[in-house]
Amino acid sequence: MPSALLRPSTAADVPEIAAIYGHHVLHGSASFEVDSPSTEEVARRRLAVLARGLPFLVAELGGTVAGYAYAGPYRSREAYRFSVEDSIYVHPAHARRGLGRLLLSGLIRECEDGEWRQMIAVIGDSANVASIRLHEAFEFHHVGTLRSVGFKFGRWVDTVLMQRQLGSGDGTLPSESDPTRASHAAHAE
Repeated sequence: MPSALLRPSTAADVPEIAAIYGHHVLHGSASFEVDSPSTEEVARRRLAVLARGLPFLVAELGGTVAGYAYAGPYRSREAYRFSVEDSIYVHPAHARRGLGRLLLSGLIRECEDGEWRQMIAVIGDSANVASIRLHEAFEFHHVGTLRSVGFKFGRWVDTVLMQRQLGSGDGTLPSESDPTRASHAAHAE
């Protein structure tokens, strides 16, 4: 297999990203969506991630997007602002070729360059062994399983929660100059 190029996503990548995600929505239980979002909706979601200063990466093989990953807010309330949730999707034709490892390692590196301190993996389906093993390889720890919280393809589906410290984690306080904190403080006045 030729080497994959890991790079920031661009607007031109959105149709390929939407196709990869659409496949996983329609044929897998990693996502709990049941209808594929439109290309326009995927573009909107990508811009929302980037607007928060979070990474949205692609793995490119031979000029085409073979997989993508991004970090989004773990939850929307202010106290969660230093925690992110990772999402990784690989084109089915390129599964088990190390692209998930490439994408997750890049995502972790990018998040550690910021003020984020925890990364949460919310893995759809406790039978999704490939994703669980991938996260374990990057020092994510199993912190819980939400049993039968989804219903897809005529069966109940679990959600596996895994967590990894980023950088110094909770060993130090965040910087007072953190832009997300200043932004939230300005809105509170």
